Amino acid sequence: MMGAMTFPIRLQRPLLPILILFGVHPGAASVRLGGDRLDVRFGFFRAQVPLANIVRWDITGPYRWWRAVGVRAMVGKPELTFGGSAHGRVRLHFREPIRIARISVRDLYLTVDDLEGLGTSLAARGIPGEDLRTVR
Repeated sequence: MMGAMTFPIRLQRPLLPILILFGVHPGAASVRLGGDRLDVRFGFFRAQVPLANIVRWDITGPYRWWRAVGVRAMVGKPELTFGGSAHGRVRLHFREPIRIARISVRDLYLTVDDLEGLGTSLAARGIPGEDLRTVR
């Protein structure tokens, strides 16, 4: 059995005035991977996902800051971003949609500081994925 791991969400200093609108500040934005679930805290927002519901993951990015910051939902797409920086995101694909703030989500993007570390930790728990930043 693997121990719990916490992955802080990277917060770019110049973006903090925008992030505070979502209740995000250092210490209030992280992903905890432990036991049989993944818990996400992003300011006022929370998500709890059973690991059995995560089908795969991938790493994407980098992005322009205006495409990456805050809590972002895509119109007409069941995806949500918890973004504090533009350096890249880990995208989680769910078997069954989860509810976050009244939104049905099939893909959740997380701008954790250690993108590769979260991916490696998910892979160690049997969840496949890949780093798409190297694919051209």
